[in-house]
Amino acid sequence: MFPSISLAQEIGLAVLFVAALVWVLGLGHLLWDSRHHHTEPGGFDGLGVIPSQRSAAAHPMECVELTEAEKQAFAGLVRTFPLH
Repeated sequence: MFPSISLAQEIGLAVLFVAALVWVLGLGHLLWDSRHHHTEPGGFDGLGVIPSQRSAAAHPMECVELTEAEKQAFAGLVRTFPLH
């Protein structure tokens, strides 16, 4: 095809071109579906509830006791968070 590049480079270029073409077609299909997809009334909208978290008493390895210095350092870190 190109006289100045090797066969391996031509194969690599062809593979890259095919991969780019597949990616562009997939992206176009994804965008087309998201634009023209109409949900049915009463269809599934996601989770109805968020599952509850386990308490610290559920497993002893999930609870860590902090020293007073660690508690103060954590409180100082939390105070640095912006409020908005």
